[in-house]
Amino acid sequence: MNDRPIVISLEQALSMPYGTLRFVHLGWRVIRVESTPRPGQRARGDPNRYIGRPVGGDDRHSYYVAPNVGKEAIALNLKDPEGRAVLHRLIKELAVDVVCTNTMPARHVPLGIDYATLQSIHPAVIWCSISAMGIDYPDVPGYDPVTQAQVGFMDLTGERDGPPTQCGPPITDLKAGDEAFAQVLLAMLERERTGRGKMIDISMAQAAASWLHTFTPLLDMGSAPEELRRNGNRHRQFFPVNAYATADGYIYLAIGSDAQWARFVAQPMFAALGERRFASNEGRRAGQDELHRLIGEVIAQHDGERVAAVLDAATIPNSPISAIGDVADLHFVRDTALHTETPAGQVVRLPPPAVALPHLEELDKKLPFPSRVCASMES
Repeated sequence: MNDRPIVISLEQALSMPYGTLRFVHLGWRVIRVESTPRPGQRARGDPNRYIGRPVGGDDRHSYYVAPNVGKEAIALNLKDPEGRAVLHRLIKELAVDVVCTNTMPARHVPLGIDYATLQSIHPAVIWCSISAMGIDYPDVPGYDPVTQAQVGFMDLTGERDGPPTQCGPPITDLKAGDEAFAQVLLAMLERERTGRGKMIDISMAQAAASWLHTFTPLLDMGSAPEELRRNGNRHRQFFPVNAYATADGYIYLAIGSDAQWARFVAQPMFAALGERRFASNEGRRAGQDELHRLIGEVIAQHDGERVAAVLDAATIPNSPISAIGDVADLHFVRDTALHTETPAGQVVRLPPPAVALPHLEELDKKLPFPSRVCASMES
Protein backbone atom coordinates (compact mmCIF):
# COMPACT_ATOMS: atom_id res chain seq x y z
CA MET A 1 0.00 0.00 0.00
CA ASN A 2 0.95 3.66 -0.08
CA ASP A 3 3.66 5.12 2.16
CA ARG A 4 1.24 7.96 2.78
CA PRO A 5 -2.19 6.37 3.07
CA ILE A 6 -4.81 7.67 0.63
CA VAL A 7 -8.45 8.14 1.53
CA ILE A 8 -11.22 8.90 -0.94
CA SER A 9 -14.28 10.10 0.90
CA LEU A 10 -17.75 10.70 -0.51
CA GLU A 11 -18.64 12.94 2.36
CA GLN A 12 -20.74 15.92 3.34
CA ALA A 13 -22.10 17.62 6.46
CA LEU A 14 -20.05 16.73 9.57
CA SER A 15 -19.91 13.09 10.70
CA MET A 16 -17.58 11.67 8.06
CA PRO A 17 -15.72 14.96 7.37
CA TYR A 18 -14.76 15.02 11.04
CA GLY A 19 -13.63 11.39 10.92
CA THR A 20 -11.46 11.95 7.85
CA LEU A 21 -10.08 15.17 9.33
CA ARG A 22 -8.40 12.96 11.91
CA PHE A 23 -6.60 11.22 9.04
CA VAL A 24 -5.44 14.63 7.82
CA HIS A 25 -3.99 15.19 11.30
CA LEU A 26 -1.98 11.98 10.79
CA GLY A 27 -0.58 13.28 7.50
CA TRP A 28 -2.72 11.08 5.25
CA ARG A 29 -3.95 12.26 1.85
CA VAL A 30 -7.72 12.79 1.89
CA ILE A 31 -9.59 13.44 -1.37
CA ARG A 32 -13.22 14.49 -1.04
CA VAL A 33 -15.59 13.45 -3.81
CA GLU A 34 -18.55 15.80 -3.93
CA SER A 35 -21.60 16.01 -6.14
CA THR A 36 -22.01 18.12 -9.25
CA PRO A 37 -24.99 20.51 -9.39
CA ARG A 38 -28.45 19.15 -10.00
CA PRO A 39 -30.41 20.70 -12.86
CA GLY A 40 -31.42 24.24 -11.96
CA GLN A 41 -28.75 24.57 -9.24
CA ARG A 42 -25.64 26.71 -9.33
CA ALA A 43 -24.03 25.40 -6.15
CA ARG A 44 -22.02 22.21 -6.36
CA GLY A 45 -20.48 19.93 -3.78
CA ASP A 46 -21.18 19.60 -0.08
CA PRO A 47 -24.15 21.79 0.94
CA ASN A 48 -22.16 22.80 4.03
CA ARG A 49 -19.85 24.75 1.71
CA TYR A 50 -22.55 27.42 1.60
CA ILE A 51 -23.42 27.62 5.30
CA GLY A 52 -22.19 30.58 7.35
CA ARG A 53 -20.20 33.58 6.19
CA PRO A 54 -18.18 33.40 2.96
CA VAL A 55 -14.48 33.27 3.87
CA GLY A 56 -12.85 31.76 0.78
CA GLY A 57 -14.96 32.59 -2.21
CA ASP A 58 -18.51 31.54 -2.94
CA ASP A 59 -17.95 27.84 -2.21
CA ARG A 60 -16.10 27.98 1.12
CA HIS A 61 -18.18 29.46 3.92
CA SER A 62 -17.34 29.53 7.61
CA TYR A 63 -19.27 26.45 8.78
CA TYR A 64 -17.47 24.28 6.24
CA VAL A 65 -13.86 25.22 6.95
CA ALA A 66 -12.78 23.51 10.17
CA PRO A 67 -13.69 19.86 9.33
CA ASN A 68 -12.17 20.11 5.85
CA VAL A 69 -8.81 21.83 6.15
CA GLY A 70 -5.98 19.95 4.48
CA LYS A 71 -8.21 18.02 2.07
CA GLU A 72 -8.42 17.94 -1.70
CA ALA A 73 -11.79 18.02 -3.44
CA ILE A 74 -13.27 16.98 -6.76
CA ALA A 75 -16.87 16.99 -8.01
CA LEU A 76 -18.15 13.96 -9.91
CA ASN A 77 -21.58 13.13 -11.27
CA LEU A 78 -21.87 9.57 -9.97
CA LYS A 79 -25.33 9.25 -11.50
CA ASP A 80 -23.57 9.17 -14.87
CA PRO A 81 -21.68 5.99 -15.88
CA GLU A 82 -18.70 8.10 -16.93
CA GLY A 83 -18.55 9.73 -13.49
CA ARG A 84 -18.60 6.34 -11.80
CA ALA A 85 -15.88 5.15 -14.15
CA VAL A 86 -13.68 8.10 -13.15
CA LEU A 87 -14.15 7.28 -9.46
CA HIS A 88 -13.38 3.59 -9.98
CA ARG A 89 -10.28 4.45 -11.99
CA LEU A 90 -9.07 6.77 -9.21
CA ILE A 91 -9.53 4.05 -6.61
CA LYS A 92 -7.70 1.46 -8.68
CA GLU A 93 -4.85 3.53 -10.10
CA LEU A 94 -4.10 5.35 -6.84
CA ALA A 95 -4.33 2.05 -4.96
CA VAL A 96 -6.55 3.88 -2.49
CA ASP A 97 -6.32 2.52 1.01
CA VAL A 98 -9.69 3.63 2.32
CA VAL A 99 -13.01 4.67 0.79
CA CYS A 100 -15.38 6.45 3.16
CA THR A 101 -18.93 7.63 2.68
CA ASN A 102 -21.78 9.06 4.69
CA THR A 103 -24.15 8.91 1.72
CA MET A 104 -27.50 7.26 2.52
CA PRO A 105 -27.07 3.49 2.06
CA ALA A 106 -29.95 3.31 -0.43
CA ARG A 107 -27.76 5.28 -2.82
CA HIS A 108 -24.63 3.13 -2.53
CA VAL A 109 -25.40 0.68 -5.33
CA PRO A 110 -26.90 3.21 -7.79
CA LEU A 111 -23.85 5.45 -7.36
CA GLY A 112 -21.39 2.55 -7.65
CA ILE A 113 -19.92 3.14 -4.19
CA ASP A 114 -21.09 0.00 -2.38
CA TYR A 115 -18.48 -2.28 -0.84
CA ALA A 116 -19.06 -5.19 -3.23
CA THR A 117 -18.48 -3.01 -6.28
CA LEU A 118 -15.38 -1.29 -4.94
CA GLN A 119 -13.91 -4.47 -3.50
CA SER A 120 -14.18 -6.11 -6.91
CA ILE A 121 -12.16 -3.21 -8.35
CA HIS A 122 -9.60 -3.04 -5.56
CA PRO A 123 -9.69 -6.13 -3.27
CA ALA A 124 -7.55 -4.62 -0.51
CA VAL A 125 -9.72 -1.52 -0.08
CA ILE A 126 -11.09 -0.67 3.35
CA TRP A 127 -14.66 0.61 3.01
CA CYS A 128 -16.30 2.65 5.76
CA SER A 129 -19.88 3.93 5.84
CA ILE A 130 -21.60 6.18 8.36
CA SER A 131 -25.38 6.37 8.23
CA ALA A 132 -28.29 7.03 10.56
CA MET A 133 -28.90 3.41 11.55
CA GLY A 134 -26.54 1.35 9.41
CA ILE A 135 -26.95 -0.25 6.01
CA ASP A 136 -29.81 -2.46 7.23
CA TYR A 137 -31.87 0.76 7.32
CA PRO A 138 -30.93 2.15 3.91
CA ASP A 139 -33.59 4.85 3.59
CA VAL A 140 -33.18 6.54 6.99
CA PRO A 141 -31.49 9.94 6.77
CA GLY A 142 -28.97 10.82 9.47
CA TYR A 143 -29.08 14.12 11.34
CA ASP A 144 -27.41 14.73 14.68
CA PRO A 145 -30.30 16.28 16.67
CA VAL A 146 -32.66 13.57 15.44
CA THR A 147 -30.24 10.89 16.66
CA GLN A 148 -29.93 12.70 19.99
CA ALA A 149 -33.71 12.55 20.28
CA GLN A 150 -33.91 8.91 19.17
CA VAL A 151 -31.41 7.46 21.65
CA GLY A 152 -32.55 9.47 24.67
CA PHE A 153 -29.81 12.09 24.88
CA MET A 154 -32.43 14.87 24.83
CA ASP A 155 -34.38 13.12 27.58
CA LEU A 156 -31.21 13.33 29.67
CA THR A 157 -30.36 16.95 28.89
CA GLY A 158 -31.96 20.08 30.34
CA GLU A 159 -33.53 21.24 33.57
CA ARG A 160 -35.63 18.87 35.64
CA ASP A 161 -38.87 20.71 34.92
CA GLY A 162 -37.88 21.90 31.44
CA PRO A 163 -38.27 20.45 27.95
CA PRO A 164 -35.92 17.90 26.37
CA THR A 165 -32.84 19.72 25.07
CA GLN A 166 -30.14 18.87 22.57
CA CYS A 167 -26.51 18.90 23.64
CA GLY A 168 -24.46 21.92 22.59
CA PRO A 169 -21.89 20.23 20.31
CA PRO A 170 -23.25 17.80 17.67
CA ILE A 171 -22.02 14.87 19.70
CA THR A 172 -23.59 12.00 17.77
CA ASP A 173 -22.02 13.27 14.53
CA LEU A 174 -18.65 13.55 16.25
CA LYS A 175 -18.98 10.17 17.96
CA ALA A 176 -19.66 8.52 14.60
CA GLY A 177 -16.65 10.29 13.06
CA ASP A 178 -14.41 9.15 15.89
CA GLU A 179 -15.71 5.61 15.44
CA ALA A 180 -14.88 5.74 11.72
CA PHE A 181 -11.36 6.85 12.59
CA ALA A 182 -10.88 4.07 15.13
CA GLN A 183 -12.38 1.30 13.01
CA VAL A 184 -10.37 2.27 9.93
CA LEU A 185 -7.15 2.19 11.95
CA LEU A 186 -8.10 -1.27 13.24
CA ALA A 187 -8.81 -2.43 9.69
CA MET A 188 -5.44 -1.06 8.52
CA LEU A 189 -3.75 -3.07 11.27
CA GLU A 190 -5.67 -6.22 10.32
CA ARG A 191 -4.79 -5.74 6.66
CA GLU A 192 -1.09 -5.70 7.54
CA ARG A 193 -1.54 -9.29 8.73
CA THR A 194 -4.09 -10.60 6.25
CA GLY A 195 -3.70 -8.45 3.13
CA ARG A 196 -7.49 -8.19 2.95
CA GLY A 197 -9.73 -5.15 2.95
CA LYS A 198 -12.74 -4.76 5.17
CA MET A 199 -16.31 -3.48 5.21
CA ILE A 200 -17.12 -1.13 8.11
CA ASP A 201 -20.76 -0.21 8.73
CA ILE A 202 -21.27 2.50 11.36
CA SER A 203 -24.71 3.35 12.70
CA MET A 204 -24.89 6.79 14.28
CA ALA A 205 -27.70 5.57 16.52
CA GLN A 206 -25.85 2.47 17.71
CA ALA A 207 -22.64 4.40 18.29
CA ALA A 208 -24.52 6.98 20.34
CA ALA A 209 -26.42 4.34 22.33
CA SER A 210 -23.09 2.69 23.17
CA TRP A 211 -22.40 5.68 25.44
CA LEU A 212 -25.36 4.96 27.75
CA HIS A 213 -23.36 2.94 30.28
CA THR A 214 -24.44 5.05 33.23
CA PHE A 215 -28.11 4.82 32.30
CA THR A 216 -29.39 1.69 30.50
CA PRO A 217 -27.95 -0.96 32.91
CA LEU A 218 -29.26 0.93 35.95
CA LEU A 219 -32.83 0.36 34.78
CA ASP A 220 -32.32 -3.38 35.35
CA MET A 221 -30.76 -2.83 38.77
CA GLY A 222 -33.51 -1.03 40.61
CA SER A 223 -33.36 2.51 39.30
CA ALA A 224 -36.68 3.97 38.22
CA PRO A 225 -36.66 5.77 34.85
CA GLU A 226 -37.45 9.12 36.49
CA GLU A 227 -34.21 8.90 38.49
CA LEU A 228 -32.21 8.90 35.26
CA ARG A 229 -33.89 11.71 33.36
CA ARG A 230 -33.06 15.41 33.03
CA ASN A 231 -31.29 16.82 36.04
CA GLY A 232 -29.96 20.21 34.98
CA ASN A 233 -26.34 20.64 35.99
CA ARG A 234 -26.58 18.18 38.87
CA HIS A 235 -25.04 14.72 38.79
CA ARG A 236 -27.55 11.94 39.31
CA GLN A 237 -25.37 9.76 41.56
CA PHE A 238 -22.72 11.95 43.21
CA PHE A 239 -23.54 14.82 45.56
CA PRO A 240 -22.85 17.68 45.45
CA VAL A 241 -21.95 18.09 41.78
CA ASN A 242 -23.47 21.24 40.33
CA ALA A 243 -23.00 24.73 38.96
CA TYR A 244 -23.31 27.60 41.42
CA ALA A 245 -23.61 31.35 40.96
CA THR A 246 -20.73 33.33 42.45
CA ALA A 247 -20.74 37.07 43.03
CA ASP A 248 -19.30 37.57 39.54
CA GLY A 249 -20.17 34.52 37.44
CA TYR A 250 -20.59 30.77 37.77
CA ILE A 251 -18.41 27.97 39.07
CA TYR A 252 -18.83 24.23 38.69
CA LEU A 253 -17.68 21.91 41.45
CA ALA A 254 -17.68 18.14 41.64
CA ILE A 255 -17.43 16.11 44.84
CA GLY A 256 -17.16 12.45 43.98
CA SER A 257 -16.36 10.78 47.29
CA ASP A 258 -16.89 11.07 51.04
CA ALA A 259 -13.18 11.84 51.45
CA GLN A 260 -13.54 14.82 49.14
CA TRP A 261 -16.58 15.97 51.10
CA ALA A 262 -14.59 15.81 54.35
CA ARG A 263 -11.89 18.02 52.82
CA PHE A 264 -14.57 20.35 51.49
CA VAL A 265 -16.24 20.99 54.87
CA ALA A 266 -12.83 21.26 56.56
CA GLN A 267 -12.45 24.59 54.74
CA PRO A 268 -13.71 27.50 56.90
CA MET A 269 -15.87 28.79 54.01
CA PHE A 270 -17.94 25.58 54.06
CA ALA A 271 -17.51 24.44 57.68
CA ALA A 272 -21.16 25.13 58.54
CA LEU A 273 -22.16 22.33 56.15
CA GLY A 274 -20.24 19.68 58.09
CA GLU A 275 -23.30 18.01 59.57
CA ARG A 276 -23.28 14.28 60.27
CA ARG A 277 -26.26 13.69 57.97
CA PHE A 278 -24.22 14.88 55.02
CA ALA A 279 -21.15 12.74 55.79
CA SER A 280 -22.05 10.01 53.27
CA ASN A 281 -23.01 10.27 49.62
CA GLU A 282 -26.35 8.59 50.39
CA GLY A 283 -27.01 11.13 53.13
CA ARG A 284 -26.24 13.91 50.74
CA ARG A 285 -28.51 12.28 48.15
CA ALA A 286 -31.39 12.27 50.63
CA GLY A 287 -30.88 15.95 51.42
CA GLN A 288 -29.69 17.08 48.00
CA ASP A 289 -32.15 19.90 47.46
CA GLU A 290 -31.35 21.51 50.79
CA LEU A 291 -27.64 20.85 50.33
CA HIS A 292 -27.50 22.51 46.92
CA ARG A 293 -29.38 25.51 48.34
CA LEU A 294 -27.00 25.86 51.30
CA ILE A 295 -23.89 25.60 49.13
CA GLY A 296 -25.36 28.12 46.70
CA GLU A 297 -25.99 30.60 49.52
CA VAL A 298 -22.36 30.38 50.67
CA ILE A 299 -20.82 30.62 47.21
CA ALA A 300 -22.99 33.57 46.17
CA GLN A 301 -21.26 35.71 48.81
CA HIS A 302 -17.81 35.38 47.18
CA ASP A 303 -16.27 36.04 43.79
CA GLY A 304 -15.29 33.09 41.64
CA GLU A 305 -11.56 33.48 42.15
CA ARG A 306 -11.94 33.27 45.94
CA VAL A 307 -14.21 30.21 45.75
CA ALA A 308 -11.84 28.48 43.31
CA ALA A 309 -8.89 29.11 45.64
CA VAL A 310 -10.74 27.44 48.53
CA LEU A 311 -11.77 24.48 46.39
CA ASP A 312 -8.23 24.14 45.04
CA ALA A 313 -6.89 24.07 48.60
CA ALA A 314 -9.21 21.14 49.30
CA THR A 315 -8.31 19.50 45.94
CA ILE A 316 -11.94 19.59 44.82
CA PRO A 317 -12.38 19.53 41.03
CA ASN A 318 -13.78 22.86 39.93
CA SER A 319 -13.85 25.32 37.05
CA PRO A 320 -15.45 28.59 36.10
CA ILE A 321 -17.94 28.10 33.28
CA SER A 322 -16.02 29.46 30.34
CA ALA A 323 -17.74 31.55 27.70
CA ILE A 324 -17.29 29.82 24.35
CA GLY A 325 -15.56 32.94 23.04
CA ASP A 326 -12.86 32.55 25.69
CA VAL A 327 -12.07 28.85 25.22
CA ALA A 328 -9.57 29.37 22.39
CA ASP A 329 -7.49 31.50 24.77
CA LEU A 330 -7.26 28.87 27.51
CA HIS A 331 -3.57 28.01 27.75
CA PHE A 332 -3.97 24.27 27.11
CA VAL A 333 -6.11 25.01 24.04
CA ARG A 334 -4.03 27.92 22.76
CA ASP A 335 -0.77 25.97 23.09
CA THR A 336 -2.04 22.97 21.11
CA ALA A 337 -4.50 24.55 18.68
CA LEU A 338 -4.14 24.33 14.92
CA HIS A 339 -4.78 27.15 12.46
CA THR A 340 -5.32 27.84 8.80
CA GLU A 341 -5.27 30.92 6.61
CA THR A 342 -7.95 32.11 4.21
CA PRO A 343 -7.05 33.14 0.64
CA ALA A 344 -7.33 36.75 1.86
CA GLY A 345 -4.67 36.14 4.51
CA GLN A 346 -6.93 35.95 7.57
CA VAL A 347 -5.66 33.54 10.23
CA VAL A 348 -8.38 31.20 11.47
CA ARG A 349 -7.94 29.38 14.77
CA LEU A 350 -8.92 25.70 14.72
CA PRO A 351 -9.49 23.25 17.56
CA PRO A 352 -6.47 21.21 18.64
CA PRO A 353 -6.14 17.58 17.54
CA ALA A 354 -7.65 15.13 20.00
CA VAL A 355 -4.20 14.01 21.18
CA ALA A 356 -0.70 15.42 20.88
CA LEU A 357 0.79 14.78 17.43
CA PRO A 358 4.47 15.79 17.33
CA HIS A 359 4.64 15.98 13.54
CA LEU A 360 2.09 18.81 13.60
CA GLU A 361 4.50 20.83 15.71
CA GLU A 362 7.01 20.49 12.88
CA LEU A 363 4.43 21.90 10.46
CA ASP A 364 3.92 24.91 12.74
CA LYS A 365 0.42 23.49 13.31
CA LYS A 366 -0.89 25.13 10.15
CA LEU A 367 -3.19 23.18 7.84
CA PRO A 368 -3.97 24.22 4.25
CA PHE A 369 -7.26 26.02 3.71
CA PRO A 370 -9.89 23.72 2.14
CA SER A 371 -9.58 23.42 -1.61
CA ARG A 372 -12.24 24.58 -4.02
CA VAL A 373 -14.39 21.84 -5.42
CA CYS A 374 -12.83 20.97 -8.76
CA ALA A 375 -15.66 20.33 -11.20
CA SER A 376 -15.45 17.20 -13.32
CA MET A 377 -18.14 15.23 -15.11
CA GLU A 378 -20.78 17.95 -14.71
CA SER A 379 -24.41 16.99 -15.40
